[in-house]
Amino acid sequence: MPTILDGKKVASDIKNEISARVEERKSKGFRAPNLAIIIVGDDGASHTYVNGKIAACKSVGFDFTLMHFASTISEEKLLKHVENLNSDEDIDGFIVQLPLPEHISVEKITESIKPEKDVDGFTNQNFGSIVSKNQLILPATPFGVMELLRRYDVETEGKHCVIVGASRLVGAPLGMMMTESAHATVTLCHKYTNDLASHTKSADILVVAVGKPGLISEDMVKEGAVIVDVGTTRVEDKTKKSGFRLSGDVDYDTVAPKTSFITPVPGGVGPMTIASLLLNTLKAYEDQNPEG
Repeated sequence: MPTILDGKKVASDIKNEISARVEERKSKGFRAPNLAIIIVGDDGASHTYVNGKIAACKSVGFDFTLMHFASTISEEKLLKHVENLNSDEDIDGFIVQLPLPEHISVEKITESIKPEKDVDGFTNQNFGSIVSKNQLILPATPFGVMELLRRYDVETEGKHCVIVGASRLVGAPLGMMMTESAHATVTLCHKYTNDLASHTKSADILVVAVGKPGLISEDMVKEGAVIVDVGTTRVEDKTKKSGFRLSGDVDYDTVAPKTSFITPVPGGVGPMTIASLLLNTLKAYEDQNPEG
């Protein structure tokens, strides 16, 4: 039977560590870290994610500032609010929850955030630092994956890591992190990749971040592989009170018996993303408020 990469447990451990660090800093006369969250519009999933981040802030003793704007807000006005947060010394880090309305440029908003306050790790400066000796704030989900593997002592050096999904949010930065920090040999697959199974079957470590439930079947995975399933999709399920269940990109029931380590969905990478956001906020706070 495989070892379950329990992101929920590891995230809980990280939160306890952060909480202890916050209490230590407060005992020395420092204020608590303050995370600001901008959300635009009334997308239900976005509000669910934001509520989860607020609950996480409360659990570790962070202060938080929630800014909710109508979907009709102009790009110019939103940029002004970002600039205000950039200059606010009481705000250590902030995020702009995605997606944004079509009339607002995600790239323009992201690049207007001061890198030292960009706790999502999306700005070009933070993104580019992945391949430097001075890594800054790392993208939260890939950072969470790396931390999960590290805390379970999953061997990565010299291993073949295949990543399915090349997005800027997960696949692309994770590929660089696995190369630079974990010393793995990386193959990055995407929608233009021919014969996907020929790549996935060669993986010692297989990371899937596409958002297609059940994309990876048992015959696409080699014996003893490490599987990290980043995909989380709502699938209709009339047996559930909610009417749906969360499904990953990996057919867990058939794939799990072949693996050495595997993440569940839910309870794997999801909790680690929020834990990483908290770690990034703590780093931003401590960097901007040194003990001297």
